[in-house]
Amino acid sequence: MKEAEDTVSFIRDYYQRSNFIPLHEPKFLGNEKKYVCNTIDSTFVSSVGAYVDKFEDMMASITAVKKAVAVVNGTAGIQVALRLAGVKEGDEVITQALTFVATANAIKYNGAEPVFLDVDYETMGLSHIALKHFLEEYGEIRDDGCFNKISGKKISACLPMHTFGFPVKIDKIIPICEEWNIPVVEDAAESLGSSYKGKHTGAFGKLGVFSFNGNKIVTSGGGGAIVTNDELVGKKAKYLTTTAKISHPYEYIHDELGYNFRMPNLNAALVCGQLESLSEFVDKKRKLANKYDQFFDGLGIKFRKEPEHSRSNYWLMCVELQNKRDREEFLKYTNQNGVMTRPIWKLMYKLDMYKDCFRDNQKNAEFLEDRIVNIPSSIR
Repeated sequence: MKEAEDTVSFIRDYYQRSNFIPLHEPKFLGNEKKYVCNTIDSTFVSSVGAYVDKFEDMMASITAVKKAVAVVNGTAGIQVALRLAGVKEGDEVITQALTFVATANAIKYNGAEPVFLDVDYETMGLSHIALKHFLEEYGEIRDDGCFNKISGKKISACLPMHTFGFPVKIDKIIPICEEWNIPVVEDAAESLGSSYKGKHTGAFGKLGVFSFNGNKIVTSGGGGAIVTNDELVGKKAKYLTTTAKISHPYEYIHDELGYNFRMPNLNAALVCGQLESLSEFVDKKRKLANKYDQFFDGLGIKFRKEPEHSRSNYWLMCVELQNKRDREEFLKYTNQNGVMTRPIWKLMYKLDMYKDCFRDNQKNAEFLEDRIVNIPSSIR
């Protein structure tokens, strides 16, 4: 496949590497080592320490929200955020099937069932049109919330995901959910540094959640953050993720089921150093995206660019092939020649544990599943 050969040559030339080129690797350009060593010297390496507080302050400032809470990873953050939004065992949560499995898993951890709706072709995130159609057909507003009139279950949250850092059309999703009395929790795991109409992702819904896994634009090795503009909700998030422990000079008092989900100070130190370079990371990624766009335009392959009204962090960049056969040829050649590429995720209802969940007509999701490939997206 000539296009794949040219792609490998372009990527090797850009990275100036003849060895294996990963999909995404972290860069440590600033104070990361200094802060981690400070933490070790302080002996506060667990879930209490100055860098945890500093990280929460930095995240609140970056996303322009009132409260940010450090957690052990993004999946745990979504699990807790859904509980704070009111999700209970036996409820339903609207989300998308074209997503990383953690989105659906976090719903199940609360004992709820995911409802998989189609995505928007442009953003690859939850479609507001599919959301509207589903609620008009199945939704019923009662005194205590919105219910699925067919299943009889409460629809207790909507969980859109900002795919690869491309913001969903969140300003169209939230009014629909408000009309149906459904709180919105944003899966912003991949979108740190992305904004929609000038507002940072994660700051639109009742809560938003970010990930700082090793492959994200900014990493703590493992970690996450819950953000919210509701200070009481933020306070409850911190309480629940700290084993629901009531403050006391020496007694251990826990008055409800909590989680040991706090980010260690050691990880927080690393990510504080990373966050100081976030603007630089985003700028460099956007420059790489522009180079890719120009290159693939000459090959006749569609490079997926940020949606209208958005400023994307271009976390994982991707191309759209003509069909599944071309996708398979592209994946095979690039990987066999030491350039890591990956298909977009398998749709959630094609996994055994979610095969019986409700899904609508997945026209866009199935189209994208057959064609989207992620390409190396690290900065130099």
